[in-house]
Amino acid sequence: MKGYSRSFAVGAALAAGLLAGTIAGGAEAQVVGIATGQQGSLGYKTGQAVAKVVNLKAKVTARAQPMAGTAAYLPLINKGEVEFGFCNAVEAFYAYSGTGNFKGKPNPNLRIVGVMFPLRTGLMVAADSGIKTIADLRAKRATLRIASEYTASSIIAYYIQGALANGSMSYDDFPKKVPVSSFVKGMLALGDGKVDVTLISLGSGAGRKVNAKLRGRGGIRYVSLDKSPDAEARFQKLLPAARIVTMRKNPKLPGLLEPTTNIVEIPWIMVAHKDVSAALVYKVTKAVAEHQKDLGASFGAFKRNKVKTMAPRHQVAYHPGAVKYYKEAGIPMGR
Repeated sequence: MKGYSRSFAVGAALAAGLLAGTIAGGAEAQVVGIATGQQGSLGYKTGQAVAKVVNLKAKVTARAQPMAGTAAYLPLINKGEVEFGFCNAVEAFYAYSGTGNFKGKPNPNLRIVGVMFPLRTGLMVAADSGIKTIADLRAKRATLRIASEYTASSIIAYYIQGALANGSMSYDDFPKKVPVSSFVKGMLALGDGKVDVTLISLGSGAGRKVNAKLRGRGGIRYVSLDKSPDAEARFQKLLPAARIVTMRKNPKLPGLLEPTTNIVEIPWIMVAHKDVSAALVYKVTKAVAEHQKDLGASFGAFKRNKVKTMAPRHQVAYHPGAVKYYKEAGIPMGR
């Protein structure tokens, strides 16, 4: 893939040049890499906001590096070619342990920095599709094209599978599966008329573009999930770190067209290589935790974050630099 090759080349060049010596220490004097998703994605906006705060408040020269997706850049972080990056809480464990979408390819050098904010996303359709709920989707599934594979962001397929399981479905129930290369490409495929069902993050730039493209069809609409006990159990069997949350109608957030809509929420976290200096990770963690208003001004999703819940229990260990800050700040860990 062109995106993956370009991303790998960027990571390798930084590792050989500007980032030489970063992991061994002295990172503060170097350009620090923060891997993100493609432009327009939630991951990209997260990286831009964090890099800005780290530059201004921690006096660390950080640069966001757009790449094809988490499946492309988490291995680069594991190799020490990029210091930081983002993924959801489920994928962090999959990548670390070599399970799920990283089956047979463990990344044991990953460490958690902390939660950036709860990520909200969900299955999306055109507003005039006649589909409002997961039950409606199930009824029409045999005629629908659904985005699949996500070769550079393979965790997205797991999100979709979890949401489908909520409605007693799987990918096998859709005879028309359309492979896409990345999360953003999967979003844009809905706007381009290539798929009927995809996954879109709440408030994402790419999602807004799709909403504009489908203005003639009423825009985009989230498929409301089922919050009954059995349905939630099916959902959490595939996405144990996620939960279903109820969102109110909001004209500022494309897709929330009904009085209430049930979508997916999961922690969006920052990770680092285990040998990035503790001093650097401490500075980054402190800057993120203590400048939430600045982050929120750059990217609204940070307004959902609660500093006291930045270090929840997780199967992957926290970086020592982050642990030091959380202990000093009195932020509870492992809850």
